[in-house]
Amino acid sequence: MMPWLLSGLGLVILLLAGDALVKGAVNLSLRLGVPALIVSLTIVAFGTSAPELLIAISAILDDAPGLALGNVVGSNTANVLLVLGVPALMATLHTSECDTRKNFNFMLAATFLFLALAFRGVFDMTAGLALLGALGYVLFDAFRQAKAHRIACKSVPDEDEEVEGADPDMPWWRIITFLVLGLIGLPLGADLLVDNATVIAKTYGVSDTVIGLTLVAVGTSLPELATTVMAALRRQADVALGNVIGSNMFNLLAIIGIATLVGPIPVDPSFLRFDLWVMLGASVLLIPFVYLRKDITRNWGIALTAAYAGYLALVLI
Repeated sequence: MMPWLLSGLGLVILLLAGDALVKGAVNLSLRLGVPALIVSLTIVAFGTSAPELLIAISAILDDAPGLALGNVVGSNTANVLLVLGVPALMATLHTSECDTRKNFNFMLAATFLFLALAFRGVFDMTAGLALLGALGYVLFDAFRQAKAHRIACKSVPDEDEEVEGADPDMPWWRIITFLVLGLIGLPLGADLLVDNATVIAKTYGVSDTVIGLTLVAVGTSLPELATTVMAALRRQADVALGNVIGSNMFNLLAIIGIATLVGPIPVDPSFLRFDLWVMLGASVLLIPFVYLRKDITRNWGIALTAAYAGYLALVLI
């Protein structure tokens, strides 16, 4: 029982530390005069993915690379089927009002690149640099597009824009406290979660890959799930769909890309036969909502959630 409790504690520490790091980094950057746009595209994106990144690095250092890869692949599958499915059970996501085609195209391209590199049998530094190069292009394009949109719309200056986690009245001591808590909590939480998830895997005779695909993947998808539930209740479908697309793209390009700089990540043959194709299939399921402008209704929510439950059952069996 203790490994389960310590895994849960590690997950809670990770989520709280990631949130603290985002708040601290956002407010420090804005205080130092970094434009809000750059903060949104870089610091917030990296900060919200910090738990997954620390888990991947800890898993490689602890000789459990399957957990790192399982976490990313499992999280991307959970992001589509679970993170969009559960909120749709509560309220229809009006994705017909959103135009996310360009980012979705980037996500699909990132998925196919990831699949191609996976069939090399290992994510080494060469593969990591290819993923990071693609990430650099995506961030550059997003920055260029946002700047062009701002000029066209003659919107407010950067410093007046609202950024998640920003508080113009936050004192310096609180900024420093958030940064310290985040920087201490992330590695502590990652170590707790990875060490005890590995113990659970050995106790029940399953691989670290399966634990990554299930326990760790669902846990690290909880922030996205919470964000999407609130977006659904507020009728902000663009936030919900954009959150999932952005998170999936960042997981594939940044998390694995950076992790390969620490050590190689071998690809288990089971990934090539099943899990990677499930991840691709989940991504393709977004086509009706992105291209055909369909709303994610309650029936879709039931179908997506049931599909994820079926996937978990197959993985665990």
